[in-house]
Amino acid sequence: MRTTSARTLPPPAPQTQPPWPLNERPGFLARRMHQIHVALFMEKCGAFGVTPVQYSLLSALAGRGTADQTTLAADIALDRTTTTGALKRLQARGLIERAVSQQDQRARACKLTPEGAKLLAQMETAAVEAHAATIAALSREEQDALIRLLGRIVRANSDVTDLPDAID
Repeated sequence: MRTTSARTLPPPAPQTQPPWPLNERPGFLARRMHQIHVALFMEKCGAFGVTPVQYSLLSALAGRGTADQTTLAADIALDRTTTTGALKRLQARGLIERAVSQQDQRARACKLTPEGAKLLAQMETAAVEAHAATIAALSREEQDALIRLLGRIVRANSDVTDLPDAID
């Protein structure tokens, strides 16, 4: 039986360094900021039993009155399948109504129920607090600049995904 000494093994491959540290990469930071925001949102709004996506849908419906699922998906920059699932959960809780659209029999028209409007009003302060907490480490001027810059990035890259640009 032949044994191999450590001297005959090839040296370990050199460690490669990323082009820049992980905590300086825009994609990583955007994902972490989203994770932080979701955690803060759930901390502030968890008692309402509404996720950030569901809150966005309720808010979009409050602004539109009635909208089809495709329009709502575009409003919150999500795919229709994910949006439809969230809308079904809101419907099951009696927070929205979904009915076959009179304009297009293949589409569902959605609107807030009185219960949905009431819940949205009840949670508005907590949701605003969650958004504020997400960027609280910044000065007011920095917060304004961050929102402006994030909006610019989203608008400049709206063609990168199938999702429409939800920021006007």
